[in-house]
Order: sequence, then C-alpha cells, then structure tokens
Amino acid sequence: MINKPNHVTATKKKYHQLRREVIKHLYYNDMLTLMELSKLTHKSLPLVTTTVNDLMAEGYVLEHGLAPSTGGRRALTFLLNQQKQRYIIAVAMDQLVTQVVIYDLLNQVKTEPEIRRLSLKDDQESTKALVEFLKEYILSSGISNEEILGVGIGMPGFVNAEHGINHTFFKIKGDGNLKNHLTKELGLPVFIDNDSSIIALAELKFGAGKGLKDVMVVNIGWGIGLGMVINGSLFRGHSGYAGEFSHIPLSQSNKLCSCGKRGCLEVDTSLLILVERAKSQIASGVSSSLEHLFLDETRLPGDHFLEAAKAGDPLAVSILADAAFLIGKGLATLIHIINPKLIVLSGRGATAGKILMAPIQQAINEFCIPRLAEYTDIQVSEISTESGLLGAATLVVENCNFN
Repeated sequence: MINKPNHVTATKKKYHQLRREVIKHLYYNDMLTLMELSKLTHKSLPLVTTTVNDLMAEGYVLEHGLAPSTGGRRALTFLLNQQKQRYIIAVAMDQLVTQVVIYDLLNQVKTEPEIRRLSLKDDQESTKALVEFLKEYILSSGISNEEILGVGIGMPGFVNAEHGINHTFFKIKGDGNLKNHLTKELGLPVFIDNDSSIIALAELKFGAGKGLKDVMVVNIGWGIGLGMVINGSLFRGHSGYAGEFSHIPLSQSNKLCSCGKRGCLEVDTSLLILVERAKSQIASGVSSSLEHLFLDETRLPGDHFLEAAKAGDPLAVSILADAAFLIGKGLATLIHIINPKLIVLSGRGATAGKILMAPIQQAINEFCIPRLAEYTDIQVSEISTESGLLGAATLVVENCNFN
C-alpha cells in the first residue's frame, strides 16, 4: 500500500508522455493509422487506441477516413483537429529582423506574419523591444493566452536552450535567464534556442532531412550557422554550443571577427560582408544593378543583394560565388569529420538557390576525399524562407504540455 501512490503517479506520467508523443507524431506526419502510431511510439496497439480515443474526446484528434489499400482491410487514419483552439506562436530572429506568426495545430497560418526590424544587442533595450513587439502582436490576434500552447523563439548567439540563457544578446538582470524573463512578461510558456538549431529541426521534421539520421544544415545569413542532426537527433555538444561553423578559421584575410578572433569564415561569407564588398566595388566604378537597389531602404541591403544575384547581376553573382566557395571548403571539413548523408543549405541566403551549388561543389571536389564526398548529397532547402518559423513552432511542440 505504501508504494501505491508512487505507482499511480508513474502510470499517470507515462500516460501523459504517450499522449504527447501521439500528438507530436500526428503534427509531424499529418495523418497516421493506429498501427503506425503504435510503431512510432513503441507502445501496444490497445494502449495507443485508448490514448487516441481520449484525444478524440478532447477534440485534439479526428478520424480522417481510410488509408490506401495495402492488400488487406483498409485502416482508419487520424489527424489533428484544425478546429481545436490551440495555437503556437513562432518567432524567428536574426541580428536585424524579427518575424512572428501564429500557427494552428496543422501548421496553418492563423494570423498574418509580421516582420519588424530589431537590431540585437547585449542590452536591456533589445529585450524590452522584443517583449513589446510580441505583446502587441498577440493582443492584435484576438487569441487568448489560454488557447496558446507556447512561444518558440529561434535567435542568434550562444544560446543555452536547457538553461534559457543567450550569452551573446539580451541583457537580463539577475541570473540572466531570458526564457524565464519572457515567460513572466508574456504570461505564456516560452522556449528559446539557437536559430541554426531550430532551422535544422525544421529541415529534419518538414524538409529535406525528413526520415534521415545524419544531416548537416547550414544556415546562410548574416553569419554562417550550422545545425547538426546525428542519429536522428539534434547534436548540441558537451556544453550545448556545437555548430559554430562561422568561426572555423578558413578566411584568407586577417579581418577581426565579431567573436574577437581573426580569420573566421564569417568575415568573408556573411551577407553583411558581401553587401559591404558590393558597395565598395560600386564606389570604385563597377557597374551593377545594386547601385539603384541599395537606394531602396524599405528592404534590407542583404535581400537586395540576393535578389540581384538571382537576377544574374554579374557583380552580385561573382561576390556570392567567392563566398560559396569558402563555405564549400568548410563543408569539405565537415564531410571528413561527420560523413553525413545530406547537407542542406538553408536560411535567408539559401534563397539564392542554384547559384550557391556550383562553387560549393567545386570546393568539395577540390578539398574533400572523393570516397567520402560521393556519399554525401547537397541540396538547397525548399523551406528556407519559412524554416526559422517552422523550427520555432517545432520547439513549442517538443516542449509544451498539451492541455
């Protein structure tokens, strides 16, 4: 009798864990049969059936009809209920721009995304601006806090997701716990992680990495980030900061990096540097469509640069190709160390698409052992424009309680 309360607590905990697992698998896979859910959760069919029935009673899950025939009796499929009033706030941040959107349980946009320029710094003003922006957006949505499962935020910097601290940006009084501070300010569960890590999650769950075990996801943007999926899980390293691809010392210059060191890959490949290089060459007399595009301040110079490259502007293509070759040299190093099945080029810079591929492949051919290189595929992300937001939503799904 003494052990009965503990037994009841353990059983209840296992039930709630299975409940979460069922919802997560439906979230990532759209629709599944009971047998498929049983295999994915490694739980018995009767137990999964009971759990799905409970979720149907709560309005989380709906029957969706019969699965395609496999030769026997067609099984029922199930999916999450779009009408269930539970929503996810996804926030994707980089050093200059913050995007926010609210999704429903089927990852359909509930409220139109909003973008605001927020230049990140290690000060209290950055934190205050972020809180005000999110409060305004949530209020304007008309959705109550009770209907929101949580807020997922992907942000640059040395982010310790477990302890909720960003050691690069956002100054918080006291223990520096940004996650706890935002949770208190917004009155909602908040989950934070490094932007490159959540982009890797998005590619793993919804993009080119779906169903694979070993994937490297390169986040090309104002820096060059890296998310590593090893054996089907996000690899964070011993202290949680694995993936600082930007700071591999591959630069041929002696420029000082934002990290305080010299020779980092970032100083020759970030979009900020490419824009400055383009402006410098235009000032020296090189003709380019960018000369007029840069006059339009309604868009970021980096976006103008990428658009010009996609349109075939010779200066933009040349500068981007040089940077992509250096990125490819770094990827050759990763292939030697990790031997991944797939490398995905994602993030803002991946919108340049095929322009990146030729110089990256050239560098890999030059610097990588062929026996290793031939077993690694390289693809440009098909979800690059929304990978940050999808990854932030995934962060909520992975950590929230579905009440």
